[in-house]
Amino acid sequence: MSLTANRPAQDVPHVNDFSQVDARRILLIKPSSLGDIVHALPVLHGLRVRFPEAHIAWMVASPFVPLVANHPDVDEIIEFDRKKLARWFCQPAAFRAFRGFTRQLKAARFDLVIDLQGLFRSGYFTWVTGAKRRVGFADARELAPIFYNKRLPKRPADEHAVEHNYRVAEALGFTQVKPTIDLAITDDERSRAQSILDGIGLPKEAAFAAILPSARWETKQWLPERFSELIDRISVEHGMQSVIMGAPDERELCAKIANRCTASPVDISGKTNLRELAAIIEKAAVVVCHDSGPMHLAAALDRPMVSIIGPTNPLRTGPYGHQDSVVRRDLDCSPCYLKRHSQCRNDHSCMKGLEVETVYTRVGVMLDQKRASVDK
Repeated sequence: MSLTANRPAQDVPHVNDFSQVDARRILLIKPSSLGDIVHALPVLHGLRVRFPEAHIAWMVASPFVPLVANHPDVDEIIEFDRKKLARWFCQPAAFRAFRGFTRQLKAARFDLVIDLQGLFRSGYFTWVTGAKRRVGFADARELAPIFYNKRLPKRPADEHAVEHNYRVAEALGFTQVKPTIDLAITDDERSRAQSILDGIGLPKEAAFAAILPSARWETKQWLPERFSELIDRISVEHGMQSVIMGAPDERELCAKIANRCTASPVDISGKTNLRELAAIIEKAAVVVCHDSGPMHLAAALDRPMVSIIGPTNPLRTGPYGHQDSVVRRDLDCSPCYLKRHSQCRNDHSCMKGLEVETVYTRVGVMLDQKRASVDK
C-alpha cells in the first residue's frame, strides 16, 4: 500500500480555528482505552451540537464498543478488532481483514475525520478515509501528524486530556463554559444495576462505598492489604457496606482484598458488564479507585470519590472536575509514568508510603461534603 498519494505536505500549518467547516459525514477515531474514551465524549457532544444533522461515526476497539454503542449522539460504530487486525503483516487472513477494513473506511466517504488517538495506526486510518479534512494534534506520537492536513497546536504541559481534546470542538466553532461528558446511562441499565445490588442483599436506599482496586499498570495499584484495612474502617466507623468491583481478569485481586477483611464486603468483580459497572458507580455514596477507567467513569458521573494516584500526573489524566479527590505523595520522582515495579528505583514509594489513614481521612471528607450538599 503506497502512502504517497494524497499525503499532506510537511508544512501544513497549525490551526486554532476552522469554524467555517461544513461536514455531513464525520468519523471520530478514539479506539481505547476506557478513560481515554470518556475523555473524548465532550468532543462527541460538541460535534453533535455543531453539526446537528451530520452522520457521526466512532471508531472504537471491541472491548469498549458497549460504552458508546447506544449513545444518542452516535449514528454508527466502526468496531476496531485489534486482535484480528494486529498481525496483518504476517498472517494472510489478518491481511485480508485489514485490507477489508481500510476499504470500508474509504467507502464510507467521510468528509471530516478527527484522530484523538494520535498514533501511527490511527493517523494512517485517518489518511485512508480520503477525507477532505483530516484533523489531529501537532504533538501526536509515532509520526501520526504526517497524515493530517489540519493540525492543532501542541498541548500545554499540565493541560487535562479533556481540555486538550476539547480544543477540536472549539476549533470547529463550538464553545461552552464546560465540556459535557455524557455517559448516557439508560433507565434499563439503572434497573439492571439495582437488580445486582438487590441480589447481594443491599437495601435499595442503603449507602455503600464502591471499591475499585485495580489498574492497568501495576505501579498504579495501592497495596491490597491497605484496601482491606480501609474497607474495615469504613465499615466500623461509618457503618457502610463496601462493594468491591472489577473486570473478570481482576477477580483474583478483588478476592484477595475481600478475604483479608474482618468486615464483610461484597465482591461482585467479573459480574457486571461495562455499562452495569457505570450504573452501579452512579449509585455509590463514595468511590475509591486508582488512576483507572472506573475513576473517569466516577468523575463523569460526578460521584464523591477518592482517587489514589502515584506514577501519573493528576493534572493531565486525573479525575476531571474532581481534583479535590486526589490522594498522592508529592515526590521528586513523580510523575514518572513507569508501568512496572521493576523499573522503579524508589521501591514504589509513591504507593507504599501512602498510609491508610491518609486515604481514610479523604473518604470522610468526601462523605461529609455529600451529606452537606444533601442537607442544603
